[in-house]
Amino acid sequence: MAPRIYTSDSPAIPLTKTSVFTRLFAPRAAGDIGGFPADKPAFVDPSGATLTRAQLRDISLALGYGILNHPALASQRGETVLLHSPNCLAYPVVVFGCISAGLRCTLANSGYVTQELAHQYQDSGANVIFTSEEGVKTVRAMFAELGISKAEGDKRTVVINRDLRWAGGSAAAAVSGCAGMVTFAELLTMGALQKEENFDGLLADETTFLCYSSGTTGKPKGVETTHTNMVSILDIVGPSWPRLPPGQETILGFLPMYHMYSLAFIVHLPFTLGWQVLVQPKFDPIQFCASIEKFRVALALIVPPILVVLARHPAVDQYDVSSLQYMLSGAAPLAGDLVKQVQLRLSTRRADGARCKITQSYGLTETTTSTHFLPFDGADRKMGSIGPVVANVEARIVVDEDGNVDAADGAPGELWVRGKAVMKAYLNNTAATEQAFTGDGWFKTGDVVVRDSDGCFYIVDRKKELIKYRGFQVPPAELESVLLTHPDIADAAVIGVESAAEATELPRAYVVHAHPHNLPTPDARRAFANGVAKWMESKVAKHKFLRGGVRVIDVIPKSPTGKILRRELRTLAKQETVARL
Repeated sequence: MAPRIYTSDSPAIPLTKTSVFTRLFAPRAAGDIGGFPADKPAFVDPSGATLTRAQLRDISLALGYGILNHPALASQRGETVLLHSPNCLAYPVVVFGCISAGLRCTLANSGYVTQELAHQYQDSGANVIFTSEEGVKTVRAMFAELGISKAEGDKRTVVINRDLRWAGGSAAAAVSGCAGMVTFAELLTMGALQKEENFDGLLADETTFLCYSSGTTGKPKGVETTHTNMVSILDIVGPSWPRLPPGQETILGFLPMYHMYSLAFIVHLPFTLGWQVLVQPKFDPIQFCASIEKFRVALALIVPPILVVLARHPAVDQYDVSSLQYMLSGAAPLAGDLVKQVQLRLSTRRADGARCKITQSYGLTETTTSTHFLPFDGADRKMGSIGPVVANVEARIVVDEDGNVDAADGAPGELWVRGKAVMKAYLNNTAATEQAFTGDGWFKTGDVVVRDSDGCFYIVDRKKELIKYRGFQVPPAELESVLLTHPDIADAAVIGVESAAEATELPRAYVVHAHPHNLPTPDARRAFANGVAKWMESKVAKHKFLRGGVRVIDVIPKSPTGKILRRELRTLAKQETVARL
C-alpha cells in the first residue's frame, strides 16, 4: 500500500538555487537592496546605532574580505568560523560576512562552559573564532584544554568590542586582557570583497551553517544547513507572515541568535520583509514592554516562558503595549490556557474587540525551522495545534519504525517530514544521519503527532528523550555523563519534569550514591543532593542546570539491556509531586 503523504493546501513555491547572501542583498530594482530601499534600517542597537540595508551589505563584504586576507586568520572558502557571542549589532555582520566569503559559520551558545565550547570548536573543524570581550576568558580556557598555546589561540580569535564607531555609534574602552588580539573593527578597515562568493545552481547545496542539535543521545551534533535549506525556508515561510503597518515594522531581537529559530526568523527573515530588528542581548520584561511602546511594535517572536512573564509582570500595565497585534511562539509546545491568560490581560487596555493574536509554528534545527505553521487568523480556534504542513513540505504519520504502517485518521504516530529545507546531514556522523533518514529521504522527527480532519497537526508526545527548557534542548545523556564524573555518584539518570509555573520542563537528576552508608538520614541525602546540583553549575551551561532538583535513590531503573527506564522515573516524579500536595 502506498504511504499516506500529507501536503500543504498552499501552492508549491519555486525553488531558488543561490547563495543566502545573494537572496538577501541582490537588487530587485534600481537603488534597492533585496527589494527595499537601500537606506531603510535593518538592525538597530539599543544605543541608537543603526545599520541600513546598504551599510549591512557593505560592512559584511568588508568583514568577509578581512577574514580571508588578515595574515593571522587567512581563511579560505569552505573553512569554518565559530561565532561565540551574545546578541549584538555585530552578530548579523559576522554571519553575512562569513557567507559572503564562502565560509561556513557555526554558532555556539554564548553561555557554554569550556568543555562544551571545545567540543563544538573541535567537531566543527573551526579555525577562527569570533567572541565578545566577556567571552575571551572562556575561549582561552578552551584552547588550553585542546592543547593549543595562548599565543596560537589568540591568533585565531577575533574580539567583538563594545565600541560601535564602525556603525556610527559611540566609542567604548576595550576590556583589559585583549591587547594584541585581532578585533572585529580592525577587519573592517582592510578592504572589501567586490561581490559575494558564488553559490548558484548545484553550489547552493554546499553547507553554510553548522548549528548544533542535541539529537537523542550523546553530545550535540553539527547540523549541516545549506544555502538551499535557508533560502527555501525564507521563501516558504515569508508569505505566511502578516504585513505590518507603516511605522511598526520592528522586530525585537532578544531570542539568542545562535539558535536556528532566531537565526532564520530574526537574523534573516525580517530582512526579506523589509523590517528592522532591534537587537537586544536577552529578554528583559521591562525592556520588552518599553520597546513595544517606543517603536510601536506590532509583532514579537517569543518562546512559551515569555508568556508566563507577560501573564504576571507589572511592566505589562506600566507601558503602552497596545500596538502588539501578533506573537509567534516556537521552540517548545504552547499551552492554550496560557495563551488565553495573556490575551485577556493585554485586552484590558485596548479598544473593544482588539486583541493580540498568538500562534505557534513547529520545526527543528534539522528542518531549518518551520515544517508546520498555524496561521494567525483562526489561531484561537485551533490553539494548541502546530498548524498544517507549510508549502513545499511533505509529512507522514508513521506507526512502526520502518514506515510500513501509517497512522489511521486521528491516531498518533511519529512525524516524518521531507522537503528542501531539511538538513543535508549531521557533520562527521554518518551513523546518526543514517538513523535520522529513510532511504527515500524522510527525516524522522521523533515527535509523536495526531492530525485532525482540518489538516492541523498536534504534538502529543515524543520518542526523543530531550528535555525542552525555555526553548533549549537539553540531552539527558549529556548530563548523565557529567554526573558520573562526580566521585560520590555510582549511577545517574536525568529526566524533564513539567513546571506549570514556568511553562517549561526542568532537568531533574536521580542519582545513586557510591557509598550509601555515608547518607544515613534524610537530611544528609538532601544536603548531598543540593551539593550535586551546585556542583553541576560549574560543569554545564545555565540552561542545563538541574533546576528540577536532585533526588538520591537506591537504584536507577533499567531494562535487561541496560537502558534507563525513564518512564518509571517520570512516574516516581509524579508521585513525589502528589506527596507534597
